[in-house]
Amino acid sequence: MKIQYALPALAAAALLTLTGCVTNTEGPDRESTDTSGIKVDEAAAALLPADIKESGVLIIGTDASYPPNEYKDSSGKIVGWGVDLANAVSARLGLEPKWEQAGFDSIIPSIQGGKMNMGSSSFTDNAERQKTVDFVNFYEAGVLWAAPIGKPVDPDNACGFKVAVQAGTFQHTDELPAKSEACVAAGKAAIEILPFDGQAEATNAVVLGQADAFSADSPVTLDAINAQKDKIEASGESFDTAPYGYALPKNSDLTKAVQAALQSLMDDGTYMEILTKAGVEDGAVQKATINAGK
Repeated sequence: MKIQYALPALAAAALLTLTGCVTNTEGPDRESTDTSGIKVDEAAAALLPADIKESGVLIIGTDASYPPNEYKDSSGKIVGWGVDLANAVSARLGLEPKWEQAGFDSIIPSIQGGKMNMGSSSFTDNAERQKTVDFVNFYEAGVLWAAPIGKPVDPDNACGFKVAVQAGTFQHTDELPAKSEACVAAGKAAIEILPFDGQAEATNAVVLGQADAFSADSPVTLDAINAQKDKIEASGESFDTAPYGYALPKNSDLTKAVQAALQSLMDDGTYMEILTKAGVEDGAVQKATINAGK
């Protein structure tokens, strides 16, 4: 669950100390879903704004640092199941996706300014963001913790533990600070929050014993567990479920077009095929909704 966040100078300095000044956005190489055979849904394409339809291109912004959703493979190509799904939406609309790597906090302003048509970057749809963009919801993700095998950490009782997170995520800016404050208010030790540039570093901190646990979105945690299945395991159940959504210009015809294209992919099974191939089908939804976040 990514949120807009800018690191202040002191926090940034601390982050560099933790990460050794390394930014690692790469994830494992996986076979992407081939979207070349997806047929255009003429009814959905008819809803497109004229300028986008004429251009034949959908400009999509992403911060590719969140495997398995959006990340870069070893060749530097932007990949992930979220990328595959957005490519399928583009194909159903008869558009060529043009991916632009961007800092997460610059994507929504770029959509507002007309530099990007859509944001696909594990955006959590919420009421605050709906003031500036609309969302087409395509997935339900919760928060899921992981810890070394046999050494569980209760997310509701993590006082005094070291917990790793990817910097700028909901877990970093909202979840863990609130839980740490509750610990202190109860007279217990605060949670030591360890922010890292990327999820790979946060996972490695647990594997190497530098942190007692990490907190991330459920598909991200499950992917990390699958990659390190002999070292880490889920710590508790997923909680605080909220919808992911494509960020789109406020009150634009593009929102209805994307919703129709996504629903078409759900109806013919392509949507579930993409999620199942990535192993993230547990968060699948049945309907493409607009602004379902609270």
